Amino acid sequence: MSPTVPLQLKTPRLLLRGFRNDDWQAMHEHYSDEECVRFTFGRAQNEGGSWRAVASMVGHWQLRGYGPYALEDKASGAVLGTVGLWYPVDWPEPEIKWALLRRHWGQGYASEAVRAVQAMTREHFDKPLISFINSANAPSIALALAVGATLERETEFRGSPWHVYRHPRLRQEMPRA
Repeated sequence: MSPTVPLQLKTPRLLLRGFRNDDWQAMHEHYSDEECVRFTFGRAQNEGGSWRAVASMVGHWQLRGYGPYALEDKASGAVLGTVGLWYPVDWPEPEIKWALLRRHWGQGYASEAVRAVQAMTREHFDKPLISFINSANAPSIALALAVGATLERETEFRGSPWHVYRHPRLRQEMPRA
């Protein structure tokens, strides 16, 4: 399927781009970290699991025409994590997802990238977006709220409560800084 959204986005500090062959190695730092995957995989991944996780994001672009971007620091060229669109078959709706290597938490990279994705979707994506977050994942909930998403509902998923946070669609719905 041809891409339905831009293949790259830029912010002052970040390049959101497609994954490259060796990006899985940087993402392995995230996927092998128990704290990072506590609410997603539920356990640390080995190298094969990390490679498959990155391959699934690349494949998402092929199947849906959109997907998660590799999040690259413009200054260093380092991969910091992933941010972008995600809609597996068992998700309630398309979402904006994020996953950063733990050493990059708390530096504003995720919110900067999510805001870039929100802006891009207003022009290039015709579906409303959520972020689907485990109800115990306080840092992700805080980020969803910080970028203007609002709690819409709670639902049961994979044996635990999850929250659906709705992202604003129109410019006037964006929170003022």
